[in-house]
Amino acid sequence: MENKDWMKGFQEEIDAPFAGWNFSRLTETGRMQEAPLSWNYPSVVRQKMNGIHSLLDMGTGGGELLGRLQPLPSQTFATEGYLPNVEVARAKLAPLGVHVIPADGEDELPLPDQSLDLIINRHESYLPSEVYRLLKPEGIFITQQVGGKDNQKLNHLLGAPIPTDYLHWNAAFAVNQLKEAGFVILEQKEEEAFTRFYDVGAIVYYLKAIEWQIPDFTIERYATELASLHHDLQAVGYVDIPTHRFLIVAQTQSNPVKK
Repeated sequence: MENKDWMKGFQEEIDAPFAGWNFSRLTETGRMQEAPLSWNYPSVVRQKMNGIHSLLDMGTGGGELLGRLQPLPSQTFATEGYLPNVEVARAKLAPLGVHVIPADGEDELPLPDQSLDLIINRHESYLPSEVYRLLKPEGIFITQQVGGKDNQKLNHLLGAPIPTDYLHWNAAFAVNQLKEAGFVILEQKEEEAFTRFYDVGAIVYYLKAIEWQIPDFTIERYATELASLHHDLQAVGYVDIPTHRFLIVAQTQSNPVKK
């Protein structure tokens, strides 16, 4: 592929729409595949939904996952901090009776103390003290987080600096924070897996979505590195990018201690 051709293809990925947290452009066409973890987050959540009456999904994106967890409790809430996603989530979740709150994971939420049976959180920030405040005694918090070592190979391949703000972020650090807030840890797991990309255009689209990985990313700025990666990937057929994930299931105490 000549330079102008692949540059045009990469620009198409930049221009392609991205809404909610939906990578179907890549996953449904087989251009990107995620290796499975030893746990399945939706399954872990479903196991804790039996008999509950209230639920909060933090960082719901476009409501993609929450919509698949039906039937939902009578009192179900969701937060989303990225404003373009808020209306996407409301359109999907309002018909299910879900109230979507525009808020980041570290915001204080307009919900009463000890009002929720279950809080779930996939790849969203959170304040342990705020999560504890919202949960009823013996309430459950389930979070799957992206660890600080995630996707570093993308930076290496493109010669971009490694983000340093979250290098400390791992299961041990998060568990200590939750314990300090008063939680009892029921389960914790941590693994490194990989995401497999079959073309560089898919990587361009992915980097557009996860803009924090390479904040200054543009196809013009990284044209030489993208061309080299395109050549190498054509020879091999794919590239694997290591990922870093951890899962924590925590519970509030029977007689909550305010922190």
